[in-house]
Amino acid sequence: MDEFSLIQKVIIWAIPVLFAVTLHEVAHGWAALQFGDRTAQMLGRLTLNPIKHIDPVGTILVPGLLAATTGFVFGWAKPVPVNARNMRNAKTNMAWVALAGPMANLSMALFWSLIVVIGLSYSPALAYMGLAGIFINTMLILLNLLPLPPLDGGRILISVLPGPLSWRVSRVEPYGFIILLALLYFGIVGAILWPFVSGFINLLPIPLNAAQLLSLLF
Repeated sequence: MDEFSLIQKVIIWAIPVLFAVTLHEVAHGWAALQFGDRTAQMLGRLTLNPIKHIDPVGTILVPGLLAATTGFVFGWAKPVPVNARNMRNAKTNMAWVALAGPMANLSMALFWSLIVVIGLSYSPALAYMGLAGIFINTMLILLNLLPLPPLDGGRILISVLPGPLSWRVSRVEPYGFIILLALLYFGIVGAILWPFVSGFINLLPIPLNAAQLLSLLF
């Protein structure tokens, strides 16, 4: 896909990124609403308007720096507020609320797979956008399922563990982002996730394997 300029690539990547992070957060809020928590709804966060979900660092600064240095765009949105005390069965319900985000990304990965198939026949730009959408949503699914608070996988772990263990794991949350950055810096996350990323992409209904997809994107 070398025929696209940097500006074109940024635009093509930006659309899947915005959809991925927006729908991920809306899914959390929607799931919380089903269990009795109206916090996100009352704060106007159950909307597909990406402006409502923009995080200055995760949605603007980090993607901008990545775009300027690598041509690859990745980011995250402002977390949707959830109040477990409003839920009927807080501990169990929070596991489903946490899982809703990755499930939204799974749905989008399948949607972008369809876009790839259409784009390969009719539009290189559409195909490239579809490939970017698959990669972004696959990474969001697997990264968020890491069992590290405050990631979704960490919240699921807290919800399923018995009381004392759950409390001990929850105490990691204030340091979770720092731990994640360290694991990313030293390549540990990449080493752990890559086999799952590759395997997941190879299962998608597209006429490309993971290696081919990445070679086209990067």
